[in-house]
Amino acid sequence: MKGRLNNRRNGDRLFSAVLLIPILVLSIAFILILIVESIFLSFQDYGSKNLISGKPGVWNNFENYKDLFRSGKIIPSILITFKFVILVVLIQFIVGMALALILNSNIKGARFLRSVMMMPWIVPTVISALIWMWIFQPQYGIFKYFVSVITGGAVTDFAMLNNPQTALWGVIIAALWKLTPLMTLLLLAGLSNVPTDMLEAAKIDGANAPTRFFKIIVPYMSPVIKVSVTMSIIENFKQFPLFWTMTGGGPNDATQTLAVLSYREAFVSFDHGSGAAVTTIWLVLMILVVWIFNIAFPKEEMD
Repeated sequence: MKGRLNNRRNGDRLFSAVLLIPILVLSIAFILILIVESIFLSFQDYGSKNLISGKPGVWNNFENYKDLFRSGKIIPSILITFKFVILVVLIQFIVGMALALILNSNIKGARFLRSVMMMPWIVPTVISALIWMWIFQPQYGIFKYFVSVITGGAVTDFAMLNNPQTALWGVIIAALWKLTPLMTLLLLAGLSNVPTDMLEAAKIDGANAPTRFFKIIVPYMSPVIKVSVTMSIIENFKQFPLFWTMTGGGPNDATQTLAVLSYREAFVSFDHGSGAAVTTIWLVLMILVVWIFNIAFPKEEMD
């Protein structure tokens, strides 16, 4: 009996390994190899001449990285990227949790609201960017009209995306509109792990809403919260379509994130070595941020 059980377990493991082979092959071919190639390219002088002639790049050690820091491009892009990620992830989590709690309550039309809420997430990112560009349009955009009404007509010319002080906030608003529904859906699914009988018992014992939230709901949802926030960090760290479509990194490089800088260096300036160096820095920082987050907020699932 014991031998049959071991054989069955070995068979299940072998079957699982066979099922993993296709995804492993695809991951190695289309992700790992490309990452290694990009890192290798970041240490080469590979520009437009190499693209035309087809000649391989020349190894130049850390010159691409040194040039990025000497030119003063990389530090502002890192700061803008971190500012965007921190603000979007924080606001996205707060709004997503609030919406999840509302939709999880016994309100009328909750199912309909869930369906409608997912519409921004379904819309392609470029289309979302074009929608918000129209909303922020300085001549006839609806946002300009609302600003004029709120200020009593004192502000009649408000160009959200044309002002270096407000352009990043315009992209942040678009990102929140696009990505908050997914965060809400994930957190809403996590609320199903919270036992209702424990919440009712705590309410009977006199625990108020904030106490029930922080002492019962959050601990039971911690695995889902951790996964949701990690996904949000990665998604916003690599956000490119919104920035490139709405602002192109401007005005005056006010929205030039690492994603935009990498594209500009590689496909506008045709310096693939420098673009690969930006991408490598970008990748290392994203991995570091996710690692620090996972260390700072360990998964604690209540029994």
